Amino acid sequence: MLWSLFKIVLFVVIVAALTLGAGFLMESNGGIQITAGGTEFTLGPLQSVIAALVAILAVWLFLKLFALLIATLKFINGDETAISRYFDRNRERKGFQALSEGLMALASGEGRLAMAKATKAEKYLHKPELTDLITAQAAEMTGDRKKAEEVYKRLVQNESTRFVGVRGLMKQKLDAGDTDTALKLAERAFAIKPKHEEVQDTLLRLQAKNADWKGARQTLNAKLKHGALPRDVHKRRDAVLALSEAKDVLDEGKTIEAQEAAIAANKSSPDLIPAAAMAARSYIAQGRSKYAVRILKKAWQVQPHPDLASAFAEIEPNETPEARLQRFKQLTSMSPDHRETKLLLAELNLAAEDFPEARRSLGDLAETEPDTRVLAIAAAIERGEGASDAIVRGWLARALTAPRGPQWVCDNCKTIHTEWTPVCKNCESFDTLSWTTPPQSETVLPAGAEMLPLIVGSLEDKTTSTEDAGVVEDESESPVDGGRETPEDTTTDAGTTSTETEEPEKVK
Repeated sequence: MLWSLFKIVLFVVIVAALTLGAGFLMESNGGIQITAGGTEFTLGPLQSVIAALVAILAVWLFLKLFALLIATLKFINGDETAISRYFDRNRERKGFQALSEGLMALASGEGRLAMAKATKAEKYLHKPELTDLITAQAAEMTGDRKKAEEVYKRLVQNESTRFVGVRGLMKQKLDAGDTDTALKLAERAFAIKPKHEEVQDTLLRLQAKNADWKGARQTLNAKLKHGALPRDVHKRRDAVLALSEAKDVLDEGKTIEAQEAAIAANKSSPDLIPAAAMAARSYIAQGRSKYAVRILKKAWQVQPHPDLASAFAEIEPNETPEARLQRFKQLTSMSPDHRETKLLLAELNLAAEDFPEARRSLGDLAETEPDTRVLAIAAAIERGEGASDAIVRGWLARALTAPRGPQWVCDNCKTIHTEWTPVCKNCESFDTLSWTTPPQSETVLPAGAEMLPLIVGSLEDKTTSTEDAGVVEDESESPVDGGRETPEDTTTDAGTTSTETEEPEKVK
């Protein structure tokens, strides 16, 4: 309200001022005299002011027309002008519209339409760093790998899009199975952008696959430096790489270096079972059994494992079963309720031929966690206690159809490995193996295999019955002639039989 009132008052003031000014000029004397071509023009004060304003307007119009003429000439010449900028803005509008339509087509899975829109956008925008990326991804979507590779190579030539091009080529080579070229491209992409997590993971996986443990450890350190990896995970994976490096050194025959690397790996991650076993064996080879015992006890406390028990047995390879059972109490006393501890005690008591104690050590594992190893131990206990062959074979038949028990299983693809490896042999993922029970048996048994224990028992029962019948027949045979009947015996028997059958008829 106040603002409207203010504008009205301001307008009245301006009109009053102009009116007063015009009246003042009309009442004043003087003016301007202009002589042109012998003609004299006399202008009063008001007319002079109006003439001045008209002259200023004429000059302004002349300058504008002159600027328009110059702009037209520059436009014809190809220079940037207001006219060219107008057409440029029109082209940019069409180009960005085609670009957005291409992105929408790419997101909706229409690869060919996305390529067409990218071509149209490139025609208007002339910005290959934008349109080439859409073209490459659309070509990959439609399966035109050759076109995608061609576009990615163009992106590599531009410094601003070099990383995108290298990464695209890297993924192309990975899909094609050319891991050697993919490794080189990953190294180049990592050099351009060392903080890129996908490139870090890809480079680490390829280096681990190619057994480049030193380069993999450098990449792992870069992941930790740039905050892409927690410190505890870095410590674990660095230990895995150190252990893998130790294995390679051991294969090359450099025993001292292998021992030092294994010990370093165990210090980095004491819960890594292969590192603990290898470090313990290194100390055993050096005659430092006390350190080996310390390492194995620490690892056993974290997770009991057969490899740790095997390394612990190598400390005293020539001891008696009773002495070994006594020495192994250092391990078995730490986790007495653990499954592996019970199995270890059962095996040690079997070796010492203490079968009742072996049964007590096994506990109820045959009912609660029946796998191949548990059932095989149960069969050995039955055999040691003098059970029949039917019972032993029944246990062994159950072991044939039972699960394999805990093994090295890849957490990513669930592939079972016979021994620990840093890289999964199936999906090639790094540090994904864990000691666990697989979700299903490694081998598929034929239908009806679960009936084997019953079949074995039935066959054994039939065999026993046949043997018993044979014993009865042997007892009825004549000990003098060895069970062979003479013709006389046959006649006598036949006659006796006939006589005995005829007598009832006479009675009747």
